[in-house]
Amino acid sequence: MNDENPFDAYRAAVERPLYRLFREYGRPRLGWFAVGMGGNFVARVASLVPPLVLGAAVDGVFGSGSYNLPLVSASAIPATQVDQFWFSVWLIAGAFVVTAVFTYVYGVAANLFAHEVMHTVRVDSFEKMQRLDMAFFDDKQTGEVMSILNNDTQNLEMFLDNALMNSARLVVMVLGIAAVLFWLNWQLALVTLVAVPLMVVATLGFMRAAEPLYAAQRSTVGDLNTRLENSLSGIELIKSSASERYEVSRVRGASRQLFDDTIAVLKLNYLYRPGMELLAGLSFAATFLVGGYWIVNGAPGPFTLSLSEGELITFLFMTQRFVTPLSEVSNIVDQYENAKASSERVFGLMDIPVRVQDAPDAVELDDVAGRVEYDGVDFAYDGERPLAPGEDGDAAAATAGAATTEAAAGTSATAGERVLHDVTFDAAPGETVAVVGPTGAGKSTLLKLLLRLYEPTGGKIRLDGHSLDAVTVDSLRRSVGYVSQDTFLFDGTIAENVEYGHFDATDEEIREAARAAEAHEFIRDLPDGYETRVGERGVKLSGGQRQRIAIARTVLQDPPVLVLDEATSAVDTETEALIQRSLDRLSEDRTTLVIAHRLSTVKNADGILVLDDGRVVERGTHEALLAEDGLYATLWGVQAGEQSPEAVVDRGDDD
Repeated sequence: MNDENPFDAYRAAVERPLYRLFREYGRPRLGWFAVGMGGNFVARVASLVPPLVLGAAVDGVFGSGSYNLPLVSASAIPATQVDQFWFSVWLIAGAFVVTAVFTYVYGVAANLFAHEVMHTVRVDSFEKMQRLDMAFFDDKQTGEVMSILNNDTQNLEMFLDNALMNSARLVVMVLGIAAVLFWLNWQLALVTLVAVPLMVVATLGFMRAAEPLYAAQRSTVGDLNTRLENSLSGIELIKSSASERYEVSRVRGASRQLFDDTIAVLKLNYLYRPGMELLAGLSFAATFLVGGYWIVNGAPGPFTLSLSEGELITFLFMTQRFVTPLSEVSNIVDQYENAKASSERVFGLMDIPVRVQDAPDAVELDDVAGRVEYDGVDFAYDGERPLAPGEDGDAAAATAGAATTEAAAGTSATAGERVLHDVTFDAAPGETVAVVGPTGAGKSTLLKLLLRLYEPTGGKIRLDGHSLDAVTVDSLRRSVGYVSQDTFLFDGTIAENVEYGHFDATDEEIREAARAAEAHEFIRDLPDGYETRVGERGVKLSGGQRQRIAIARTVLQDPPVLVLDEATSAVDTETEALIQRSLDRLSEDRTTLVIAHRLSTVKNADGILVLDDGRVVERGTHEALLAEDGLYATLWGVQAGEQSPEAVVDRGDDD
């Protein structure tokens, strides 16, 4: 399993991806597909009528030969040349009308089929991403995920709309033209069609050579999207550190790689496409050469049949019709390889198992009192890696943990390292329990497990006596409010961000929540009040304002259990006082688990856990822990200015 690309193994294991696309997404829409294919067939057959009629008219109307058409009885053909002329005109005009009408039918039906599939694949892919565990997003780059939702689904639409229907058109045209030519003169038809086997061989060789090139190109598109997304998201850091040139150089490198991979594909295309057109052109030239000689001097060499001028004209027109669809084979193969690579990525995503999900007998949490129990909880990185295709899920789940990257929980652990060791504690309903410790001790990881953002490797976490894996995820997360140090706001109005997750809230409820979060005053002073747009990720607001909106959102949720993850760590003292006051109000009569950077904010907690290297090394009240003169006392002394920060490191070394 490639650690950098968690679903690569699933993508590689996808069998017959385009067949699977039809089986899972095309089958419910076979009606539109059938109408499109039928319209395409009728339009293509109708397009073969004018050359046939023209050849018959040249012989029967303008020449001395007979007027013959395939599948048309002699009794249906007018007897006089004038009537045959008008008969030919109406047939040709009618054929063009039928071609136009059924081309329209084919276009509408094919597009409805293709776009319906694309829409459903995109929505299903997004829905699957919503259900995937946080470990996936910790490890997966946003740009690559966006590439699946946008570029890959669009490639599938292009294949279903263009390549598939053009393939059907090619088959109908080649078989139809071949049938007509063999009916007219099978010997000259052999000359015209001699290039077809060579085209088939060239196409198979092109497909074999193009497949790895397209796969590399798709991967590079994801890499470039990721680089662009990261650069745009981090524009403030880039500018403040004067790193614009560095970022431009990184985007230039990713873009150059995409350029190189695209050129590799185009070089192969520009070798293949002109080669196909050359073979088709040689077929036309050979038909004109042999047929012209045949008309002037009689049957050449081994040929024995007669050939009329009208038949040669039909041959030449048909050969031209033959050239166009054959020259499009390269486009079809192009879109086929793109769609194959894209469908592998889509189904590779679909096949990743969802670790955090409801058990078959999961119960809904109701009337939660708020008792939280951690019983011997362990947590290790790489525990929740995606299952290898074919691996037994139950066996893997027995040793499954959660996150896969350092960013998953804000610790400094590396892959495969245990982050939490046999953590046991409980919080009674209405109590406040603080978790403190040095950076990288596992504090954020510990509390994220309560929301089942990750699964513990071992031990149990219970809420009101219910093991978390025995209750529904939705009811659990409705019961636990979470305020993070990294506040996220959507690009919308303040009101929309406050009510997010509680979309039926009234205006008055939104305002009451904002008042409780100490946010109503600053919101009221904004130009548009609660209808003020906050910008992407809330960039138009200060950090303290964003944090108070996030608190208002949690107030509106009114959860019986509250998790505060260093909610005041990145604001100034005055703003901290406002936020702390709103948090104190929010935590009244609720079970509150709080991670504190500033120990002064939790000194009145009912209990304090001191976490170090994933272990609970001390526990007690603020006064009791100071009396122990342990790690907590050292941390307190550092923040109070009584000890140097090195004291924490020295104590860790002594341990």
